[in-house]
Amino acid sequence: MMFDEDKMKIFKIVALFSLLAGSLLAQNKVGTTAADFLTIPIGPRATSMGGAFVATANDVSAAYWNPGALARVEQSEFSASHAEWILGTDHNWFGVVLKLGDDNAFALSFNQLDYGREEITTELEPGGTGQYWDASDIAISLSYARNLTDRFSIGGTVKYITSNIWNERASAFALDVGLLFTTQFNGLRLGMNIANFGTEMKLDGPDLFEPIDVDPANFGNNPNISGKLETDSWDLPLNFTVGVAMDFLKTEEWLLTVATDAVYPLNTTAFVNVGTEFAWNNLLYLRTGYHSLFEEDSEEGLSAGIGLRYNVSGFNIGVEYSYMDFGQFDNISRYAFSIRF
Repeated sequence: MMFDEDKMKIFKIVALFSLLAGSLLAQNKVGTTAADFLTIPIGPRATSMGGAFVATANDVSAAYWNPGALARVEQSEFSASHAEWILGTDHNWFGVVLKLGDDNAFALSFNQLDYGREEITTELEPGGTGQYWDASDIAISLSYARNLTDRFSIGGTVKYITSNIWNERASAFALDVGLLFTTQFNGLRLGMNIANFGTEMKLDGPDLFEPIDVDPANFGNNPNISGKLETDSWDLPLNFTVGVAMDFLKTEEWLLTVATDAVYPLNTTAFVNVGTEFAWNNLLYLRTGYHSLFEEDSEEGLSAGIGLRYNVSGFNIGVEYSYMDFGQFDNISRYAFSIRF
């Protein structure tokens, strides 16, 4: 009876998830979303595998890729990653997951795209005014995941998102929901994730105030009444991902994992990611993959990477590196450090 109740619970959750995904796929808002930094993939491990990670994630980076998988991590973990993103920007991600018993986990993460700072120039002062403008995007996320059965996990993430351009700011809240199911067929894993379901973003700030002559046809009125420019509101980059992963070779020393994800984003065309990971003795990891197959006008492509893990005084230390071909832009390198405790 308990097994039937578990199956019914899983069926209801998957049905609700499918309805939300259907709502996403029915929309078409290519190129009309804000906070697109939320779609920049994080972590050298995942990106070296071509971003095929929704059914593979089993570390703290699952907070980004599939919060449902957080319940399956074996240890608490902290990780920090950095990427020199396109056009001189820096992409940083930090996360910590705390394992609470066998079936529950909490995670806190920080996602930032830093555009740097630049001196302000004008027509009268082309060499610079001595003032500087800067811009950044930030998302702070809190995640929770739980194993509902020995094979099925669900998790969610709540995000607070801000975009800052000099004195102007926009903010929003968003929700991610992820599922992970491990089948009885050779450990085949199925993962699904809906990301960035939330409120709209609208820039506001003091630079939107301008002097306005409300009646330029009349003389004698005040031509400098303070008025405020109004900006449009923009949706977040809603994203639906479904993926599969399986360990094709699994011995005491060797592990070969193959994965593929189908991604349906709100702000661009659908695409497929594929990747593999080859592990030796839980010490050395070699990975490769391909990003954004079948996406229209994609610049992303082949990726590869390496990882090392080693136990030091009871802590498991990891360092990761990945390389990705980014077409007409500079190639992207990512670095990460992690510690499991």
